[in-house]
Amino acid sequence: MEQSDDQFLSPPCTWVNGPIIVGAGPSGLAVAAGLRQQGVPFVVLERSDCIASLWRRCTYDRLKLHLPKRFCQLPYLPFPGDFPEYPSKSQFIDYLDSYAARFAIRPRFRHSVRSARYDATTGLWRVASAVGAAEAEHIARWLVVASGENAEKVVPELEGLLDRFGGEVTHVCDFKSGERYRGKRVLVVGCGNSGMEISLDLCDHGASPTMVVRDSVHVLPREVLGKSTFDLAVLLLKWLPARMVDKLLLAVAWAALGNVAKFGLKRPSAGPLELKNTQGKTPVLDIGALAKIKSGDIKVVPGIKRFLPGKVEIVDGQILDVDSVILATGYQSNVPQWLQGYDDDEGLLLNHERRRGFGNGWKGKCGLYAVGFRGRGISGAGSDAVRVASDIGKAWRSSTDNKLPNKRSFM
Repeated sequence: MEQSDDQFLSPPCTWVNGPIIVGAGPSGLAVAAGLRQQGVPFVVLERSDCIASLWRRCTYDRLKLHLPKRFCQLPYLPFPGDFPEYPSKSQFIDYLDSYAARFAIRPRFRHSVRSARYDATTGLWRVASAVGAAEAEHIARWLVVASGENAEKVVPELEGLLDRFGGEVTHVCDFKSGERYRGKRVLVVGCGNSGMEISLDLCDHGASPTMVVRDSVHVLPREVLGKSTFDLAVLLLKWLPARMVDKLLLAVAWAALGNVAKFGLKRPSAGPLELKNTQGKTPVLDIGALAKIKSGDIKVVPGIKRFLPGKVEIVDGQILDVDSVILATGYQSNVPQWLQGYDDDEGLLLNHERRRGFGNGWKGKCGLYAVGFRGRGISGAGSDAVRVASDIGKAWRSSTDNKLPNKRSFM
């Protein structure tokens, strides 16, 4: 039986004389810029056809940075001086474009990483990616995972619940503006920053939003007396323990916003900083949605019991007419899908080591690094990127052989 020559061909293999960076979002760009400063060559693999694809393709039009710009700029390049305190989505994208140009960062686009594994025999990382219908492989001593915590949308298990609904169901990643929902009754599932802001946008465009709040949530004013609440927290943490700062933040929130529990927004027993540090839950920074909730323009309901044709039954017995559903249910990392051994206790990196590397640190074993997985936003990712670039730079310069290894060593 004859066999095609294609059966004997393996994907093109490229040696990278430096690290492989997976992801061309803010984290990946920051690492690449640091390596450029260090004089270390690198390759950035990006599954999309542009940098910062999440910001370009999966965010709503009215989005602005929730934190002051000084907390959101990347290393080595501040925001332009004429940018407002809270840059818009388009301004942030422009900034990232100029950042990539400034440091000559040219990702290899449309490289969707399928697997990354460490070859203990050669001491090298082998990263396989799909490039359209073709395949490619990159090999290097170091691997930087910078694909972020928001790589894939989270869709709650509503199978069976939504079967009878019959209306439009959209994830927040596909929501751009409330204009197309004008005059419609919209159920927003989720009460984080996105859920709150989308509900506000719907309200501003003449829709009637109802927000599902299943869990407790901290709502804080974005500013207090003209000063950023986040800025205030950072300042207080220099002098006081986190638990005390939590108490002060809640006192400020009570004074500024009043008792939000009576509007269906029950506060957690743990403070906002404690929840952020232990569970990664970010408090909501109010930019106007709470006033609409208090006025009744945005309705708040507890969990969903079931959907009916054009309706939803709430766990408290209410039955609401609904035209559309928007799932503001967030995103999650896709690293476990392609980083081999991620859940293998006998693997190269033990489970607790992997959690420590991706949850509370930036450096793992075997030349593995992670940026953007510590729940500290762009500022935290930037500081970790500087550490990663410096660490790799030292190792790269101390190497006695920065040339292409013997081809047989990784074939």
